[in-house]
Amino acid sequence: MPRVFLDLAVSVDGFIAAPDGGDGGLHDWYFAPDAAEDIKAELLSRIGAIVLGHTAFGTAPDGFDTEYHVPHFILTHTPRPSVQRGGASFHFVTEGLESALARARAAAGERDVCVAGGADVARQCLDAGLIDELQLHVAPVLLGGGLRLFGSAPPARLEHVRTVQSAHATHLTYRLGGH
Repeated sequence: MPRVFLDLAVSVDGFIAAPDGGDGGLHDWYFAPDAAEDIKAELLSRIGAIVLGHTAFGTAPDGFDTEYHVPHFILTHTPRPSVQRGGASFHFVTEGLESALARARAAAGERDVCVAGGADVARQCLDAGLIDELQLHVAPVLLGGGLRLFGSAPPARLEHVRTVQSAHATHLTYRLGGH
């Protein structure tokens, strides 16, 4: 059965963005010449749809370039027409998180739905019990501040699924208890 999973890069001290809002080296694992190609290939084959918050989406009026050529559902308060770019489609959902996830599940078919950020959407999904798995790419950096991922997450029992070490990150996958 397809799963909804949270997939984010995080610093060792629990931040998904630096104090200035920048990357802080969190995504070096993905773009490095010796990147974890097996993890990337798995993500590309596993993901059938992506859910993002409007901040994680950014301000590009016509979408952004991505190798994930799947429907992207963007949570927003501002209605916008859907756009296509480079094999990906971007659909703007104003009816809330549950609607975005329902649309993403329908679009994904037998593949999984990836919640890819930002922190607010991730927290909403965790608070509502909508995440089946956490996949965290722990970058070997201490940001000392910034945007915290688990600031108010409810208590949860996690079941370790796997750990994969790569040159630029430790990739952790957990199943949430009760899923």
